[in-house]
Amino acid sequence: MLKKLSKALWNYHSLLLIILTPLLLLPLPLVIGTKEAQCGFVLLLMAIYWITEVIPLSMTAMLPAILFPLCGIMSSSNVAKEYFNNFHFLLVGVVCLATSIEKWGLHRRVALRLVTLVGVNPAWLMLGFMSGCAFLSMWVQNVSAVTMVMPIVDAVLKQIVKANEEGYSGEDNPTLELDENVATASDRDAGCRQGRMLCKAMCIGIAYSSNIGGITTLPGTSPNLIFAEHLNRVYPDCNSINFANWLLLCLPISVIMLLLTWLWLYWIFIGSDSQEIFTGVVFVVMVLLWLTRSPGFIPGWASLFPHKSNYITDATVALVLGILLFIVPSHGPSRKYEAMISWKEFQASMPWQVALMVSGGFALAKGAEESGLSLWLARLMTPLGDLPVLATVTVACLLTTTLTEVASNAATITIFLPILSPLAEAIHVNPLYILIPATLCTSFSFLLPVSNPPGAVVYGYGHFTTLDMVKAGLGVNTIGVLAVLLAMATWGIPLFALDTYPDWAPTFNSTTP
Repeated sequence: MLKKLSKALWNYHSLLLIILTPLLLLPLPLVIGTKEAQCGFVLLLMAIYWITEVIPLSMTAMLPAILFPLCGIMSSSNVAKEYFNNFHFLLVGVVCLATSIEKWGLHRRVALRLVTLVGVNPAWLMLGFMSGCAFLSMWVQNVSAVTMVMPIVDAVLKQIVKANEEGYSGEDNPTLELDENVATASDRDAGCRQGRMLCKAMCIGIAYSSNIGGITTLPGTSPNLIFAEHLNRVYPDCNSINFANWLLLCLPISVIMLLLTWLWLYWIFIGSDSQEIFTGVVFVVMVLLWLTRSPGFIPGWASLFPHKSNYITDATVALVLGILLFIVPSHGPSRKYEAMISWKEFQASMPWQVALMVSGGFALAKGAEESGLSLWLARLMTPLGDLPVLATVTVACLLTTTLTEVASNAATITIFLPILSPLAEAIHVNPLYILIPATLCTSFSFLLPVSNPPGAVVYGYGHFTTLDMVKAGLGVNTIGVLAVLLAMATWGIPLFALDTYPDWAPTFNSTTP
């Protein structure tokens, strides 16, 4: 009887968690009753649901739309405004480009060109594919980059493994074609082991490089986009962050991480057609327009619209070029008109869950501000101001890196941004000094296949175990955090004036009643 009961409870543990969590948190809104406590109830409830994923992440993101009006924190119409904004237009434009890249095979051409360029030497082949995946991940969602690259990697690996089983190495058999010679048993055993190790290293490297490349550009990964929109909402007068200077900060971090991760993984495991060209052109144009819109050190093209320059963002560029892909014909006049991408293809690639989660995060951050919860948390964490600034940043990095292993990247940064902003104000530190490294470290979910979608996609190919990834991930997490701290302590300081408290950030007085 007890065995049946325990089995039934386990089968319904998700439902029990859904019901018991709000019941256990009810003393916050009922006993304390302040708006801060009510908002804290919503924040904790969403954090637990996001971490455990007992209901879909995007549905958890809808809770502010229900609970904030009920608690009297925000009206329903004001909450609704947080659920579609500039971020979503940027996301639509980027996904349009990603859909076209995948449909017309530009990613396949890049990957095959890499094989031709670097050959099949395991070390260089691994670096080539990792670099290609990281580069793609700079412009499309991380999981999209992995989905594009992995089928090609898997096909190449199968050919290499097949050759190694016959006793040939990449140098002996550079074209991956077998000849008539018969290899010895020891050659075949060594080749099999080398092939297995290469598969592990290559697949884990692809999963990691998508996250590493994603941090390089603002639209490269969800936490970066969430950070940018959070900064725009909380500090509307802050003009310190744009596509160009983010690239200047993070490109060196990505290069350092990619090279060190490549060496680490190698050490522990091994010792176009016209549409394709057009997609490439759109890709280059989008990047150039992002870089030159408002680079900071010279007037950008946005200055051509002097009275409207503040209205034009990276999302405007992405959306214009994205819509273009729905208009340009994919074939010549000899065939029926068909646009380069269709709505069905776009919809299949569009990460609606991320879009809704971001919206829920915006609503949650606004509720925390309106209720006074952000101010209360800031006062609570003011003692951290006694630590050196870099120590505070390190604590924030370690916290986000740890939580992102068990929660999605977007959920982690959505939970932390409303907390870290008032903390920076409370200790009178430039908010960017804490928010940027925390944002970057949410992408460092390298320990478990389930920690992030790219890891799960690659794990599904069956070339490595969870323990393999844990061993590799400990080193890469360490590399990532140290690379971020190095960047923030050196070239990040003059790039964002991190050693001064900016005018755009409010002055916080911890003694204010």
